[in-house]
Amino acid sequence: MAISANRLELLQIADAVAREKSIDRGIVIAAMEDAIQKAARSRYGSETEVRAEINPRTGEIKLQRLLLVAEEVENTSTEIGKEEALRRNPMAQIGDFIAEPLPPLDFGRIAAQSAKQVIVQKVREAERDRQFDEFKDRIGEIVNGVVKRVEYGNVIVDLGRGEAIVRRDELIPRELFRTGDRVRAYIYDVRREQRGPQVFLSRTHPQFMAKLFAQEVPEIYDGVIEIRAVARDPGSRAKIAVISKDSSIDPVGACVGMRGSRVQAVVGELQGEKIDIIPWNPDNATFIVNALQPAEVSKVVLDEDAERIEVVVPDEQLSLAIGRRGQNVRLASQLTGWAIDIMTEQDESERRQKEFTDRTQLFMDALNVDEFVGQLLASEGFASVEEVAYVERDEVATIEGFDEETADEIQARAREYLEEIEAKLDEERRGLGVSDDLRAIDGLTTAMLVALGKDDVKSVEDLAGCATDDLVGWTERANGETTRHEGTLTGFDVSRADAEAMIMAARVEAGWISEEDLVEDEAPADEDAAGDEDEQSGIAATGVVHEV
Repeated sequence: MAISANRLELLQIADAVAREKSIDRGIVIAAMEDAIQKAARSRYGSETEVRAEINPRTGEIKLQRLLLVAEEVENTSTEIGKEEALRRNPMAQIGDFIAEPLPPLDFGRIAAQSAKQVIVQKVREAERDRQFDEFKDRIGEIVNGVVKRVEYGNVIVDLGRGEAIVRRDELIPRELFRTGDRVRAYIYDVRREQRGPQVFLSRTHPQFMAKLFAQEVPEIYDGVIEIRAVARDPGSRAKIAVISKDSSIDPVGACVGMRGSRVQAVVGELQGEKIDIIPWNPDNATFIVNALQPAEVSKVVLDEDAERIEVVVPDEQLSLAIGRRGQNVRLASQLTGWAIDIMTEQDESERRQKEFTDRTQLFMDALNVDEFVGQLLASEGFASVEEVAYVERDEVATIEGFDEETADEIQARAREYLEEIEAKLDEERRGLGVSDDLRAIDGLTTAMLVALGKDDVKSVEDLAGCATDDLVGWTERANGETTRHEGTLTGFDVSRADAEAMIMAARVEAGWISEEDLVEDEAPADEDAAGDEDEQSGIAATGVVHEV
């Protein structure tokens, strides 16, 4: 069968569009079929169900009208009687469609214009789907492109098979691009939007620097050296923590390279951003000391529950540890994930002296003793009246200048003082309307009950409805900054495990759950804990002081 020029032209157009838009030829032919169907409906009526088929080898167009087989025909344009359908197809049943051939269609100007719009729309949708499918799996890669245009500070980049955007806030400060410039950036997001898929690039993302090092340092690419953390102040300074899986390879030296060649290649791409390469360490104290380089650290005190650390530095090292506008400590905090408080040795000494003076005054007021006795108790490490009242008598009696009689008298005064405080707190608890039932919850003191009452937790049901964060608070990290939110029992030395135990006990007391439910929940946890006993024994306790 001879193929007409029009048919050949149709297939040539489909091939050309498919090549130009980098989409499948079948998608273009399907778009043409949709366009012909739309034009046919305008010719035969919009309610008519028309199907168009284009032979992908010959370009022949076949038009058919689909008629629904019905018991009673209400519309002859869309339905066909069962008897008539059986004459055309003996296998026809109610609800089937019978295809009826239609004559070739001559396109008018309006129909042709409408068909063109359908084809353009379908091709555009296919192009967008192709672009989204191509880039959605490339998040986390570095791409190279050419600047196509700059709009209001945002850089539009031509990636060859699609466009991407580097928003103004994702560009390194004082960085300028012009049309035609080559640009290298990190794909951090790909999203479908109304105007099509959007590929978002960044030159300020911390992982951009990590990927650049992976390109420059073969050991990172091969997985011998691992980048554990990155913190950046784009265009100014950055810190990167690395660790080697091979003890014979120095991770810092490998990243620096011969005469600094490797790190300088990354610095050049990042517009001169200074980079501190730091050895990662599983010990938090050591890692934080490394992160504060080049400052020297004398001592660190960790609070692991709050992920907070106090760092003591020599007086002359304070400005170096903090950095210009707090840059060094801020980057160290982002790198380690810990909130860092820096103080000088003099500040720490003054703070210790103040704590000693405050404890001395506390003992003088509470125990009705002179300054000398108060200083002796404070210097022996007693931090509260409760400790003096309830330790073994020998611990007080062995203090230089004390005997057993003196120890008994001091402990009696301490207990009397605590009883007075307890009575006042219990009176305040009753005034707040806190239920006596709450006293049955193990671990709750009268002072805690007063705090709960002030926060409108006055019954067992109220406590049962609390979350652990409500009692002990929680920590949030955003933009490298740590924010601490206080809980009702913050300041009472209540751990998260203690708070959870109190809440569960309240739920049992309130009848929400049973003791059996608690046992079932704890059984798997106990098995896991037994296996991890050796590991847990090596974890440092809160408040451990590390001398450096």
